Amino acid sequence: MSTKTLSIDKYGIKGANVRYQLSADELHAETLAKGLGKEASSGALAVNTGKFTGRSPQDRFIVEDAITKDRVWWGKINIPFAPEKFDALYEKVVAFLSNKEVYVHDGYVCADPKYRTNVRTITELPWSNLFANNMFLRIDDSELAGFKEDWLVINAPSFLADPAVDGTRQGNFAILNFTRKIALIGGTGYTGEIKKGIFSAMNFELPVFRNTMPMHCSANVGKDGDTAIFFGLSGTGKTTLSADPNRHLIGDDEHGWTPENTVFNFEGGCYAKVIDLTAEKEPEIFGAIKKGAILENVIMDEKGVVDFSRTDITENTRVSYPIYHIANIQPGSIGHNPKNIFFLTFDAYGVLPPISKLTPNQAAYQFISGYTSKVAGTEVGITTPQKTFSACFGAAFMPLHPAEYGKMLAAKIKESGVNVWLVNTGYNGKMKRCSLKDTRALITAALTGALNKVEFKELPIFGFQVPQSCATVSDQNILNPENTWDDKAQFAAKSRELAEAFVENFKKFEAGADAEVLKGAPKL
Repeated sequence: MSTKTLSIDKYGIKGANVRYQLSADELHAETLAKGLGKEASSGALAVNTGKFTGRSPQDRFIVEDAITKDRVWWGKINIPFAPEKFDALYEKVVAFLSNKEVYVHDGYVCADPKYRTNVRTITELPWSNLFANNMFLRIDDSELAGFKEDWLVINAPSFLADPAVDGTRQGNFAILNFTRKIALIGGTGYTGEIKKGIFSAMNFELPVFRNTMPMHCSANVGKDGDTAIFFGLSGTGKTTLSADPNRHLIGDDEHGWTPENTVFNFEGGCYAKVIDLTAEKEPEIFGAIKKGAILENVIMDEKGVVDFSRTDITENTRVSYPIYHIANIQPGSIGHNPKNIFFLTFDAYGVLPPISKLTPNQAAYQFISGYTSKVAGTEVGITTPQKTFSACFGAAFMPLHPAEYGKMLAAKIKESGVNVWLVNTGYNGKMKRCSLKDTRALITAALTGALNKVEFKELPIFGFQVPQSCATVSDQNILNPENTWDDKAQFAAKSRELAEAFVENFKKFEAGADAEVLKGAPKL
């Protein structure tokens, strides 16, 4: 058992029994001993996150202070919180954790040493601490003595705020304070709030202070050293499609693209949806679910065998695991020479092709728009796919105006000459989802250059270039979405309806977007 010691009195947490820097095995055992989880037959730890099985976007706040007041894009996504209310709520949370057993983990985010940001995570529960151990980059014990955090995460699922007094909407909350460098989380056991809190902080600090573009994306590297970047909201396939047995994984969900044209992973693990997971369809992720991994809200039989098809608790069943559970990882979690960018979208309308090529103007427009459908379970109350626009394919985690990130991406595309592809992992005209096998085949054809050798035709209204053949897909007809509709007039009407939704959505960005970006809009 770990004998490392640490005082956390300076944070206001007095008299606590501090369990410091426990190993993954120790945190696993601690969770089982306290009856807070069960062991699956694979060796992974299975826990139930309680009332919240997804993020609660309406309960995410940013403290409005001298740093954020004139830079954050305030609104329904970035909700302001008064500094004095934060200070008072912080004191209540640390008093709540005082004289209790708490778990402390030290790690960091941003794999590139030039951008390393140290994070100390204090949690009420051992499995929340194991999540931090999985998701943040890990340090050697030799670094502990001199460790100084740049950000502090305090996570207290059992603490409920009093909205009338504390300024929250309800009992749960996730609040970022850029002056105090604290992410304060209470009232929710959903571990994604820990991860997204820190990465939202990086999405502000990297562009504002480090001239580096933060990206809600996954990334991998081919045998020739070419880097591919995959943008997309949860449920569109980022984790699955980047875990390619023929390429080395840089990371799963959050990256930075530096002025030196390198791409580095923010994190040290993966947080994947496991709904309908099979060893045949997703062998890398399936194989990563072993001792050290945490399964969330899954259903197991009496022998600990998980039924990944079950959604009794939530559609948003998840696993977190350290990145080294994947065999094909990129050493150092850094890539160079970006060659291809894939925008992944789940099109609920059935009008977008399974793959199409974008001009730089279209790429900037699509990036700022961030069209997809919210997939069941990733947010509270979402049970069926819903059409949505999430700027930069991650608006929920982007504190700045989307046009700022869009301008950064447009500059990166121009500097690097990357190919940009739009990939629809959602429905076609028959309301049938594009198969994972076909999506992989199309992405591989783009990565290898095979699609550069085929004929392309322009998609009506949107103007994207659509490949007319791909030898490795199951049915050539799926390449042109119109072919999957029985009623061609209905296809045209749905295309126009979606295009009108793009134009309407983009009105709020027009003031910050230049003329070149506006050239990428659909032509109505």
